[in-house]
Amino acid sequence: MDKNRIIVFDTTLRDGEQSPGCSMNTDEKIKVALQLEKLGVDVIEAGFAAASPGDFDAVSRIAERVKNSSICSLSRAIENDIKQSALAVSKAPLHRIHTFIATSPIHMKYKLKMSEEEVIKRAVHAVQYARTFVDDVEFSLEDAGRSEISFMKEVMDAVIAAGASTINLPDTVGYRLPHELGAMVKELSDFAGDRAIISVHNHNDLGLSTANTLASVMNGARQIEVTMNGLGERAGNSALEEAVMAIKTRKDAFGDLYTGINTVELFPTSRLVATITGVEPQQNKAIVGKNAFAHESGIHQDGMLKNNETYEIMKPEDVGVFKESTLILGKHSGRAAFRDKIEHLGFDKVSDEELNAAFDRFKLLADKKKDVTDDDIRMLITDEALNQDKTYELVGLQISDCSNGMPMAAVSIKYKDDIMQDANIGDGTMDAIFKTIDRLTGISGELNDYKVTSVSEGKDSLAKVTTRVTFDKDAPSFVGHGLSIDTMLATAKAYLGSVNSYLSQKERLSKNSEHQV
Repeated sequence: MDKNRIIVFDTTLRDGEQSPGCSMNTDEKIKVALQLEKLGVDVIEAGFAAASPGDFDAVSRIAERVKNSSICSLSRAIENDIKQSALAVSKAPLHRIHTFIATSPIHMKYKLKMSEEEVIKRAVHAVQYARTFVDDVEFSLEDAGRSEISFMKEVMDAVIAAGASTINLPDTVGYRLPHELGAMVKELSDFAGDRAIISVHNHNDLGLSTANTLASVMNGARQIEVTMNGLGERAGNSALEEAVMAIKTRKDAFGDLYTGINTVELFPTSRLVATITGVEPQQNKAIVGKNAFAHESGIHQDGMLKNNETYEIMKPEDVGVFKESTLILGKHSGRAAFRDKIEHLGFDKVSDEELNAAFDRFKLLADKKKDVTDDDIRMLITDEALNQDKTYELVGLQISDCSNGMPMAAVSIKYKDDIMQDANIGDGTMDAIFKTIDRLTGISGELNDYKVTSVSEGKDSLAKVTTRVTFDKDAPSFVGHGLSIDTMLATAKAYLGSVNSYLSQKERLSKNSEHQV
């Protein structure tokens, strides 16, 4: 093993998806996983296979598609969890089982209701059982940030002897300060020696997750568990883009340490995750935020004109933020120019079907919009990729509303070769649209979340709408995406996208019912 290489373990699809409102369907997870592979992530934690049939399906299908990154599934220290993880990752060329149990006094007393001896026994059995399926087993000491060093050493000795090759020390509640966590990692890294790789997984409850991750790296950790855009439970996790770029930029501090991340793919990956989840990074978010490389102050602008290094410690293009290309697209542009543009934007694996559909939509947009920006084109391509499952397709929408009138929506949708039409009234225009679609499809949904964002600037900007809809009680919600200059049209497309996503997942899970746990 190269002791200078930092293993990047991405948990966007597991811990990141646990962020409120960030659930993804299987096809969306696959798209993210393939982009993470392109980014150069070493280990992709694809989900918690035993959590639900949907999670199992997602992990197993990702395992079939990804070739260059190790695919990992999380599991409690329970045999059934471990077995489901093993089945789900089995088809991946590189695979790992990640099992865990809590080791802090408060967790053992109140959550597990187990003694230290019982915890060690359970941990050892979990690792031994996981090793009957895979060679690569990671063990996490949940809430390590509040665990006692002496007890963690006992657990580490036992699980390493049982076959664990990676030991993860998560600051599960984001409690520790950087110097505290650094000291803990240093002592436990020295204790482990060459017997195991020390990993860290830091939460951001006090806004210190990335600082804690970097302090851990400087004190012996050689795997970092991170998420794109810092997504995750509660306040989130250490952001992949921040940790990676800090190690790359501050060579004076990190010396020969490095990651295998292709940093040019950071911004495209961030945009894909934001588009799918509907959760945009804050504008001043480090590395990938809209303002990360913007300079408004006159003093800063003057310095930038003289030498970029006066106010920029990274080049925007190093993280995949490129200036608008000189090739301007408009309504007279052809397919070749369009393909060249999307390749320039990093979309080098777009199918001919997706390209043709996106080009047709581009031509329609160019007729309505004076300037078609790179962000517009990026969103057209992404939106086309996210709406492949089209059981129902929106054909037309007509709405009517006024201050004292009754909101009404007339909707036309295509189902197989038939065009279905209906109209309905509602408490508002959106409600009328949703009720009409429900009646046409025969599926009633409950809207859990609705977001609309502007893709670019100006009154002719594309509206990007994300809906999150629940169709079955106690079942996960399904995300839909809609894109149009007309916000209500984008809303109808997004809601219908949620319906299509639900139907696609329902059909696939019924075929894989033998894997249900």
